[in-house]
Amino acid sequence: MENEDRSEFRESWDACREVPIIQNENKPKKRVQCLKVLSCAVVGLLVFILALLSKTTFLILITFGNNQTTSIQEKPKALLGIGLVLIGADVLLLIKSMWKFIFKSAVMPSAKTAFCVLGVEFLVGFGAAVLAVVAMPHFDIVTNVMILNSVSILSAVFQVFAQCTGGDMKRFIIIPVFSILLIILGYVLFAVSYLVSEESTTILKISVGLAIGGTILVSLNWWENYSTLFKVNFLKDICEDIVKSQNVVCILSSLMRIGVTAAVLGAYIPLSNQKWELVTLPGYTVVIALVGIQIASSALCRWFVVVACKMHAMRRSFVLPMYLASATVLVVALIPAAVMPFGSKPNTTYCENVQEKPDANFIELMILDVKRTLCARNIVRNQTTQGLACMGSSALCWWLGLILSTIYVWFLKINRIERTKDLFVRRMYEGAFLEQSMLLNTRFEIKKRRKDKSVKETIRVFPCATMWHETYDEMMKIIISMFRLDKYRPKSDTNTGEEFEFHIYFDDAFKKVGNQRHANEYAEILVEVIKEVYTIFSVENPSIFEKIPQLPRQRIISTPYGGRLEYTLPKGNLMMVHLKDKTKIRHKKRWSQIMYLYYILGWRLNRKYFKRFEEGAESEILKEKLKKEKENTYILALDGDTDFQPSAVMLLVDRLKLYPDVGAACGRIHPTGSGPMVWYQKFEYAVGHWLQKSAEHVLGCVLCSPGCFSLFRGAALMDDNVMKRYTTKASEASHHVQYDQGEDRWLCTLLLQQGWRVEYCAASDAYTNAPQDFKEFYNQRRRWGPSTMANTIDLLGSGRLTSQRNSSISKPYILYQVMSMAASILGPATICLMIAGCFVFIFKMDQNGALALAVVPPTIYLLLCFKLKSDTQIIIAAIMSVIYAFIMAGAALSIIGDIIVQDTFLTPSGLFLISMVLMYLITAILHPQEFSLVIYGFVYFLSIPSGYLLLIIYSIVNMNNVSWGTRETGGKAKTAAVGAFRKVMQALGSKCPWLGLPQDTPEEALVVENKAVTEIPHAEAPVEKERPLEDSISFDQKDSLWISHLQNKYDDLDESTLPMDECQFWKDLQKKYLEPLKESKEEQDKIADELRELRNKVTFVFFFCNALWLVATFFLQAIGDTVSIKIPKVYPNGTYSQTETFSIDPIGLMFLLSFAILLLMQFLAMVYHRIYTLIHFVAYADTELKKYKKRARKIAQSQENQPRENEPETSFCIQNPSTHRGSITMV
Repeated sequence: MENEDRSEFRESWDACREVPIIQNENKPKKRVQCLKVLSCAVVGLLVFILALLSKTTFLILITFGNNQTTSIQEKPKALLGIGLVLIGADVLLLIKSMWKFIFKSAVMPSAKTAFCVLGVEFLVGFGAAVLAVVAMPHFDIVTNVMILNSVSILSAVFQVFAQCTGGDMKRFIIIPVFSILLIILGYVLFAVSYLVSEESTTILKISVGLAIGGTILVSLNWWENYSTLFKVNFLKDICEDIVKSQNVVCILSSLMRIGVTAAVLGAYIPLSNQKWELVTLPGYTVVIALVGIQIASSALCRWFVVVACKMHAMRRSFVLPMYLASATVLVVALIPAAVMPFGSKPNTTYCENVQEKPDANFIELMILDVKRTLCARNIVRNQTTQGLACMGSSALCWWLGLILSTIYVWFLKINRIERTKDLFVRRMYEGAFLEQSMLLNTRFEIKKRRKDKSVKETIRVFPCATMWHETYDEMMKIIISMFRLDKYRPKSDTNTGEEFEFHIYFDDAFKKVGNQRHANEYAEILVEVIKEVYTIFSVENPSIFEKIPQLPRQRIISTPYGGRLEYTLPKGNLMMVHLKDKTKIRHKKRWSQIMYLYYILGWRLNRKYFKRFEEGAESEILKEKLKKEKENTYILALDGDTDFQPSAVMLLVDRLKLYPDVGAACGRIHPTGSGPMVWYQKFEYAVGHWLQKSAEHVLGCVLCSPGCFSLFRGAALMDDNVMKRYTTKASEASHHVQYDQGEDRWLCTLLLQQGWRVEYCAASDAYTNAPQDFKEFYNQRRRWGPSTMANTIDLLGSGRLTSQRNSSISKPYILYQVMSMAASILGPATICLMIAGCFVFIFKMDQNGALALAVVPPTIYLLLCFKLKSDTQIIIAAIMSVIYAFIMAGAALSIIGDIIVQDTFLTPSGLFLISMVLMYLITAILHPQEFSLVIYGFVYFLSIPSGYLLLIIYSIVNMNNVSWGTRETGGKAKTAAVGAFRKVMQALGSKCPWLGLPQDTPEEALVVENKAVTEIPHAEAPVEKERPLEDSISFDQKDSLWISHLQNKYDDLDESTLPMDECQFWKDLQKKYLEPLKESKEEQDKIADELRELRNKVTFVFFFCNALWLVATFFLQAIGDTVSIKIPKVYPNGTYSQTETFSIDPIGLMFLLSFAILLLMQFLAMVYHRIYTLIHFVAYADTELKKYKKRARKIAQSQENQPRENEPETSFCIQNPSTHRGSITMV
């Protein structure tokens, strides 16, 4: 009994532990909080400044239209400027809608919808034009600043009706009622101040009436915000039709507004006894500048308002700046009027001293005009207290009315990440009423006394990792990442909205020992890693005074495909380890993916609803629920060595939750390891994600979502021509290249062709091991290169149909991909030209001789690749890579020397080098957490010929080799894994010496040589003999042996069985899609011949295009100055050389310009993507911080009532792991 009690505690003398290095992130770091505060402050300040600029320039134009002002004598110029401001937003909306109409959706609205929309837009456009062009130029600056706030009157009225129809009106109806009363009171005081307090002309009286009527008509503009709340079917149908045909509706409304504004302006000029002939270009510069500033500042302000809302900074960065904009403009306008001019006469009023200076500049004239609009009123000129009180009170009433009618925005709750169309009803803003339109356009929600207790939709995420003989350290990474995610989202926490279930599909997990089937050493290492990590995450307090927690019993099951281990993780989530027997089921990554796709989406999801249907449930209801669950079921594809944080997963989940048309989303992949090859890949991955993937995301769709860390939507995978077609067995040579060499890219191609969008989330970081050996790297890229080209050509070939189905892939984006593909195909020739330029710089050779010398080595290497074995080809490529690296280093130094010799950096080579360096530096600065990667840019620069010339030659010539190329035999990985496992077994005191093998077995023989059994081996590789069918039968007869073998080693495994129906499912799936491939020698030889034939065709076309490029360049250089383009030599001070010029051939200039355009597009897209990445990251930090505080409060309240071990998880993960070799990160 005493021994049993002692076993529950740790041995006091042996309390030290050996655990992986785990980085805890329980709270957001200070820099994240500082980033959030700084970002919101900057955005709020920009919103405020831009709103002031927009409103001030508009009011200056209004002032110029006043007959009392003298800055602009020709009033039609000012009125035309006002009209341009009114239609500025409509023109932008028209351009945007036309683009989407041409390249995306072109749904036409019904006649009823078109008539209603055009009718409302006519009234709104007419009211805005009458108010701004006809009425406001007759008023003073104070009235003009504040009368715009009265356009909220009908919105307040609609809110009252909405609250009445929505119930619970007694509590929330008071605020809009007060808003209506204040705005009406403002109208009354406004009329009194102009019509009663002073004598007014007929024109002024008419202007007062037109102003009131105009504001009421303008307030119709936001009717859509409340139409669905009235529960009127007619309005509901109109709104639904508007959403479906939004592009056409926006085109019609923009044209109507532009036409109405032009008609009012064209009619008012003659009616007011003014002439259009006065509108001439001379003297119009100021008006054009003001119009440009107003339109630009309004558009930018609207964009930053959207940014503020998405960053969850609505109050401080949107609402507050908008409320203060009108008051600030009014204060700025009144400051000159409140200060007596210098040299004023004593005992005189302010207006008596308003005189024009003969030498006044334009700014002083504008200030003087503002004063004149005030002094034109008798109540100001005579200092009438009653009149001034009416004027000030009306302004205050309108301002308070706007605040009360939009106070709901202050309390609006938004999701972590919101779409712009879910935040604002209309697509664009109103240029003349910027802050009013942005506030009133924010989506209105009925406030209710009690919160809705609607059922929250649950997102089910299935992280699925595919493994094949990973090392101990690699297994530790992926297992800890899964346990970390389990800790982050406990099963018991039902308020998070996400549920997780983990799956691992382990290829080739069994071996034959004598006549028995055992789990091989890699599978046993995985079991031991899971047990070790389980212990780490279960022990929260390693104190010797705490009891050692007993690990729960886990299940071990024999299955038709091999075996399964089922674990209940410490926080309640389930993890399944599927051990595949390659003699029973097809191996390799794509077939493992098909296993979990059909098991999770087909068996687990579809079968559940089919059983309900058999039980008598209504089919229509089941269809709707099934559709919704498909949309809310996500598959997280992982590799066996991926390391990630929970925040990375949640950021991807956000993308799929927000956009229902997103079928997949990928994160930023970081290669890990050490050595020059990893350094090269670090910068290569960085540039690929910084520029290429960002550009694809912004301009269209990401073409490849890597399988090492990507989130897929179940509905997208289950769509037609996706999951079913993904099961296609390669039957042609091109299939082996496209389907099996780059399965991730092919799956994304299927999604894109079916109309789904693929996105890239730069804030979602994941880490995976990269090839550290030159041979392994070349073999990896030998698979990736041809498959990338095959899938891109497939996508471009169906470009017309894909652009019709997929709204994110437009024809311009197809053109962009064509240009990128052309640049990739001509990459070897371009590198040869660059090397020729290096020879010219370094050795001062003739251009044609240098070109010939640059082409000869790659040509010889190309021919050798057809004759030599792949290993020999790689050795030659490695030697040539070193030689080319020296040439590249010399070229860089020569370019710098040439800049010094020429006394200018404005040479073609100098500009190219400097622009590339600057672009990469700026790009790295915009990625501050990855800025250190620029250090590896030098290695990348030296390796350009190896990566874009030799590697392409090797990949194309070896296209017929469809073996995997990496992890084929394990190599060094096996030694490390076996060594680690031996230590574990010795520590456990296993009775069987070293996995049941004899003690004197050499270490090299401990690992079974498991060369990848590829469908089609390389022509030169030996063909593995088919395994006799009797082996599989004997394994089936003795399935319990591997179970008992594992149970002897790990006593926490309880044997269990599969349900009969699930067992039958696996047999059916295996028979239909996953039977091991058994091809005869003749079939293999046939497909090998077809692969060689395909290789020969592709090689001929590929290098023929490069040869044409080189030959064209050669002849142009031979012809000389006749066809070359002369570029004058320019010095840094701007002067030109009279005698020296630079020459460049037309083809080279065309290619250079095309390359520059591609880079510029990618750079601009990257900047845009970085901004939205910052928005998403800040929004995530804000919401997770609130959740963290909420959980902390709950824990504090329940600590006295709940035991310590049952406390809910409160970890908060923001930062991504800075993974080093041999270290693991954890929340």
